[in-house]
Parts: sequence; C-alpha cells; structure tokens
Amino acid sequence: MSNLIAIEDAGHVRTIRLNRPEVKNALSQELAWGVVTAIEEAMDVDDVWLICLTGTGDAFCSGLDLRGPGDYSPKSPLNTQLDDLGWVSQFLLTLRQKCEKPIVGAINGVAVGAGLSLALATDIRLMKRSARILAGYPRIGGSPDGGMTFTLSQAIGYEQTMRFLLENKTVDAEEALRLGLVGEVVDDDRWEARVAEYCQRLCAAVSPITMRLTKRTVVKATTPIDLEAQCRLELASIRMAFASEDGREARAAFLEKRPPVFRGR
Repeated sequence: MSNLIAIEDAGHVRTIRLNRPEVKNALSQELAWGVVTAIEEAMDVDDVWLICLTGTGDAFCSGLDLRGPGDYSPKSPLNTQLDDLGWVSQFLLTLRQKCEKPIVGAINGVAVGAGLSLALATDIRLMKRSARILAGYPRIGGSPDGGMTFTLSQAIGYEQTMRFLLENKTVDAEEALRLGLVGEVVDDDRWEARVAEYCQRLCAAVSPITMRLTKRTVVKATTPIDLEAQCRLELASIRMAFASEDGREARAAFLEKRPPVFRGR
C-alpha cells in the first residue's frame, strides 16, 4: 500500500487515513484508488469489524487535485481502458454497496467535491467543529459525481440537495448537523478521543455479524435505484458539463480568481 494511505488497527477497528496533508488530501489517481483498495482489503480481514475513514492534518479531502491527478490505475491496461466508472463511482459502490462492514466517516477538516462524495458514502458521520464542507462542483463548471446525487438527497431531501449544490455555500459543522449531513459534532480538543471512543464502543456493544447484517439489510431497504446506472448518469453529465464552453470558463475563472462570464454554450 502506498504511503498516500495510512492504516492503523486498534482492537477490531481499522482506521484508514488519506495521507497527503501538504495538499489537504487532494485526490490524485493513486490516492483515490488507494482508498478503494484499502476498503476492499479491510473487507477481507475477519478481525476488522468496523472501518473508520478520515484524513491526515487539517483536511478530510479537498477534492480532485486540479493541478493534475496523475496517471495511475491498479487495473491492467485493458481493464483500465474498459472501466467506465472509475474510482469516483467506486467510492459509493465500494463503501456503501460492496462493503458490508460499517464505515464511520470522521470528517476532521474540509471536505469538498469528490472528497465530500467520499464522506457521504460512509454509513455514520462525525464532524469536527472547525471542519467545513462544500459541494465545489459549480465553481469548476461540473455537476456532481461520486454518487453525491444519491447520498446527498438521501440524507437531506430534494430541495435542500438542490440548494446545497446550486448555492455552493460553505456549510459549517452545526449547519451540517441541522441539515442531517452528519450525526454528531465534536469539539476540536476532544476529536481524536471521541472518534476512537465511538468506534470502540460500537465494537464492544455489537457483534460483527449483527453489524454486517444490519448494514446489508438497511442498504437494501434504502436503495430503490440502480446505483451503478446512477453513477453512469453522473459521469455522462459531468463530462458534458466539463466539455462545454461554460465549463471551461468556470475553471479558468476559478484558477484566475475572477467571476465567471457564462454564455450558455
């Protein structure tokens, strides 16, 4: 496993940390696939009952590395060529659908774009009081991917989802709790201790079989749509958005730190 992912085991809890603090854990191809691979590996270890996903430093994940995500894939060249979902869709499909072990998302800092999609794919979320979240997609001329159209609307409903995505406002921990994006806000000085305590308490109180069967049945009960088809629709939509003149203008304006001028084409 690359040093872009840090893994710690404590009792029956495996903590997976995104480990690019110098760029606020921005997603390169290698880091993104590393998250997926780390979850898959944890799935196969019987002694791991619960997974905690968090970031190193002062960020959970600041989204795609816009300087260039690099060229990396754990798949063979042919499988890479034929992969029409990629790592961003595997965030939801792997964390929520393939992995039956509960995943606690410990949002220790900023979570934006695909980084927020990753956080929303977890099953239970705690948020550090100083952390902030942001959709991020509108400012670079894109529509949501990573399963966010499903997980966000599932968490907060249709209108609040539309407002959150289109207004693109920064949401603090208290508002995230009010909206239902997270289940608990933790003061900064108690953060590490509370996350560890919460994860260990679940493992002490609930058997691993009960944990897995509970997630299996709740996911089934709350997933009335074809998640893979939804992820493909997201990808088709964001590609269309990025390919438009307005999409290119949005990214240029973001990088040049100026207001965008949209022309509807």
